[in-house]
Amino acid sequence: QVHLVESGGGSVQVGGSLRLACVASGRTWDIYGMAWFRQAPGNERQFVAAITKSGTAPAYSDSVKGRATISTDSAKNTLFLQMDSLKPEDTAVYYCAAGSGNGSFHWWGQGTQVTVSS
Repeated sequence: QVHLVESGGGSVQVGGSLRLACVASGRTWDIYGMAWFRQAPGNERQFVAAITKSGTAPAYSDSVKGRATISTDSAKNTLFLQMDSLKPEDTAVYYCAAGSGNGSFHWWGQGTQVTVSS
């Protein structure tokens, strides 16, 4: 079992920045890929960004491309998401996810709220 805990959410004004973190514990040697998803009220959960645990092959959704940077600190089993130029539509609960391969994610964190206001 892998346990994921997110942090770094909060309230920020339009155009501001936030850095989310997700610490993995437990059977971390089973993790191959990690990702961020988000869910706004009334909407389905959507993909934001993904990366391998070793920090390679970053991928982004079109909605955040150019404004977000995903990275890892594999020694600390930590995933990061730097979000810049935040917009009101970025408001959501952000979830960390991890998987052992083939693009699926088996483990999920509890989420951290990000609120962007003008």
